[in-house]
Amino acid sequence: MNTTARIKQAGKNFEIMVDLDEALKFKKGEISSIEAEGDRIFHDLKKGDVASNSDLEESFKTTDVKTIVEKIIKDGEVLVSQEHRDEEKEKKFNQIVDFLVSNAIDPQTGNPHTADRIKSALEQAHVNIKNQAVENQIKNIISEISEFIPIKIETKKVKITVPAIHTGKVYGVINQYKEEEKWLDDGSLEVVVDVPAGIIIDFYDKLNSVTHGSALSEEIKADE
Repeated sequence: MNTTARIKQAGKNFEIMVDLDEALKFKKGEISSIEAEGDRIFHDLKKGDVASNSDLEESFKTTDVKTIVEKIIKDGEVLVSQEHRDEEKEKKFNQIVDFLVSNAIDPQTGNPHTADRIKSALEQAHVNIKNQAVENQIKNIISEISEFIPIKIETKKVKITVPAIHTGKVYGVINQYKEEEKWLDDGSLEVVVDVPAGIIIDFYDKLNSVTHGSALSEEIKADE
C-alpha cells in the first residue's frame, strides 16, 4: 500500500509517494534505506507539482533524491490510513491476548485462562491498548481486567548485580520490573526484579547485551 510522506522545510512543502510498510520500518530504524515511488520530490503530490532542483538545494542543501527522501520520512510525517491503524490495533490486541494466555493464570485455580475469556475481559473493561511493547503496558491491562476475571501473571523473581561500568545502560531493561535496588560500595547495583515467566529468556538476552554478559543473576525461589 502506497502513502504520502511530507515535510515542511525552509517554508516550503515537500511530498513523496512511498510504500507505507517500508516507510514505517525505515522511520523506526528497522531498515537502513528506502526509495520514493517514481524517484521524485513534489511540492504537491495530488497536483503533480514537482519540486525544482533549486528548491531542493535551497531547502535541503542537496539535490540527491535518496538523501531527501530519507530525511522526509525520518523527520517528516508519514500519512497512515484508518485501515492501517485498525490493522495495527487488531495485531496489538492479539499480541496482548497471546501474552496473557502464555503468562497469566487464574490464581483461584492455578489454571491458565482461555483466549476467548481474555478477549471478553479486555472488551468488557474497554482497555485502551497502546501501540507500544506489550510488557510496557501489561501491568495496567492486568489491573483493568482483574475487575472482570481473577488473573495473575506468572513471574520469576531474580536478584541481579550489575557492575558499576554498566549501571547507566541497564535501567531501560530492568526499570519496569524492578522491585528493590541497592547501591553497593564499589558502585555496582544490586536489584531484585519480577519478570513475567514467558519473557524471561528475552529479558536475560537484553540484560546480557547491555552488560556484555557481566551481570550476575540469581533466581529467588518463592520460599526465600
